[in-house]
Amino acid sequence: MSKHRDPLEPAAGDAVAVLVAERLRRLIAKKGRSFERLAELSGIDPSELMRIEAGAVTPTINHLWRIANALGISFGSLVASQGRRDVLVFRKGARQSVASDDGKFRTRPLFPYDSQRTVEFYEVEIAPHHRHSVEAHAPGTKENLVIARGSLEVIVGREAPQKLGEGDAIDFLADVPHSYHNASPEAATAYLVISYDSASGEANN
Repeated sequence: MSKHRDPLEPAAGDAVAVLVAERLRRLIAKKGRSFERLAELSGIDPSELMRIEAGAVTPTINHLWRIANALGISFGSLVASQGRRDVLVFRKGARQSVASDDGKFRTRPLFPYDSQRTVEFYEVEIAPHHRHSVEAHAPGTKENLVIARGSLEVIVGREAPQKLGEGDAIDFLADVPHSYHNASPEAATAYLVISYDSASGEANN
């Protein structure tokens, strides 16, 4: 007879789920937000948020952005590895990434968590023929994206679509809805730098 796992039991072997759960509990307390208020501000169903806080489920990228915006913190403060050494190596085989609901958009932090950090660095992978739409980030947030493999079409707010090939880069204000579209039959890889406007308080965790 199979044993059913408690929905609030930590997800076995899921380091990302455990990391986010620990950070979320600490940040909720630090920011003085109630669990109910966070659910209201983020638009995440309370039962789903409870499972994320318990480490029972790995949150998606959309979950994490909604939580970060609701708490007024950076995305990286939820997912980046803790690191206090002068030299920190991120091995390809030990990657810890978070994904979209369908798993076709994945991002991996390439920097250690630092509460004073205003710039973050990510590896991004987008599946063939996939479009990933992103909600507006905090005011003043900027993104710089460079294509390492494949091609992407980037749409920022009401601006005209920008088609980017390998080696091309784009810099834009990300405080409006934006999207990344891989129209090709091959997966695309890009490197993303996110910078926060320190005056907005977004990077002050």
